[in-house]
Amino acid sequence: MGYFREIPIRTKGHQGVLYLTDDLTLAKALRAEGKAVLPVRTAENRTDDFCGFSYAVEEPEQLPERYLCRMYERLKGLPWEIVRTKRCIVREMIPEDAAAFFRLYEDASVARFMKDLRDTVEAQEAYIEDYQKSMYGFYEFGVWTILEKESGEVIGKAGFSLREGFDEPELGYLIGEKWQGRGLAKEVCEAILAYGFDEPGFDRVQILTEEENTASVALAKSLGATETLPVTVGAQKLRRFVMDAPSTARTQIMGRNEDKNENDDCKNRQNLG
Repeated sequence: MGYFREIPIRTKGHQGVLYLTDDLTLAKALRAEGKAVLPVRTAENRTDDFCGFSYAVEEPEQLPERYLCRMYERLKGLPWEIVRTKRCIVREMIPEDAAAFFRLYEDASVARFMKDLRDTVEAQEAYIEDYQKSMYGFYEFGVWTILEKESGEVIGKAGFSLREGFDEPELGYLIGEKWQGRGLAKEVCEAILAYGFDEPGFDRVQILTEEENTASVALAKSLGATETLPVTVGAQKLRRFVMDAPSTARTQIMGRNEDKNENDDCKNRQNLG
């Protein structure tokens, strides 16, 4: 018999089983039953047709528990929790957040600097569904939902985006008017930056902001970002700030890269999407 494992998973109050197998016929049968399945690639099945599977893994015994939990969540459509701060929880966006986002956009001071706003809640829901696949599913980072820890209410969003023409990921945020003036943006962005330098392993992050967006300029400076020369995007001139990974994070990143051929998760998982 080939490789087969049933791994109990418990995450965020949800429990289930993650199945790993190198038998592609069995993997397809389990998937048809709605199970969370990770096919295992081997020398013997490498030429088999893995069509329909977004992910496959190699060397499954080396996969850490955190990685297995996250793969289960991805396969079951459960949002990843990114970070927790003293007052907030940051997790991946879900379509159910769309109505709350629209309530935040009702304030002109919030919507003023927003790009790509959708016309309806339904359009926003569809956008989030696509974003889950194209951004989270491929890059495993993006813009995330901010929840107030005490109430569980959606109060904004923050995270990293990729702007055409730039190599560095861009940090952005939005906090609803009701929650502004409490230092929440800095609290969340500090945690997100630490996550970005550690998990995706960014070497540098940038902030691009309009001259008149004084709140974002002030936040960039409070985060310790260094202002560079302004940049022109389209017809718009933007102020640009950059932050490099701290030396401790940089050492960890270099260490992960050196060990990549032996222990790095990216070696064990292959995105087939």
